[in-house]
Amino acid sequence: MRFRDRSDAGRRLAAALGAYAGQRPVVLALPRGGVIVAAEVAAALSAAIDVVLVRKIGAPQQPELAMGAVVDGERPITVRNDDVIGMTGATETEFREIRDREITEIGRRRERYLGSRPHADVTGRTVILVDDGIATGATVRAALQATRRRRPRKLVLAVPVAPPDVLDGLRGEADDIVCLEALEGSAVAMTYDDFAEVSDAAVIEILARFPDAGAGPHS
Repeated sequence: MRFRDRSDAGRRLAAALGAYAGQRPVVLALPRGGVIVAAEVAAALSAAIDVVLVRKIGAPQQPELAMGAVVDGERPITVRNDDVIGMTGATETEFREIRDREITEIGRRRERYLGSRPHADVTGRTVILVDDGIATGATVRAALQATRRRRPRKLVLAVPVAPPDVLDGLRGEADDIVCLEALEGSAVAMTYDDFAEVSDAAVIEILARFPDAGAGPHS
């Protein structure tokens, strides 16, 4: 299966999530690309939408290689990938310095994307966590763990594409996983005809279409 773009992937993912339409779910998106996918899901399910601000902690000389991830919160949650840390030889000081830079970036995005808008209250509700694809799973794992601490009734991971072995490793973090396509390797972009970078402005525009985090989008 190939996707034309993130909107196409979102519409197909929404169709696979139809069973949750009557449960007043909250759709949580991982910016930036996941927001476009999540918008289609939220619109189809008449769901509220919000973002989970999570950043990869990249290796010092290989920033695309995840040593872990950090998630926004009163006390940011850090998830470590000790195998990668050991493989790269990164020191604890290097890890903390990179993590702290990512926490600063999370703060910038929080202010830009949300301003004074509060996060959705997910306690006791069905939550569907959406991204545009999974490679290593480090950021998604961190986002799931942080969301679980907010005490949802049910936590669902929904993505268009992901490696089967990574999904297997995430099954203990989610109550249900919906994935449309198995990813061979780690190049999520290869499953899309259009995987252009998503701007902050695009994220802000989408969130503005779902102004009340406690309700569905405008009709």
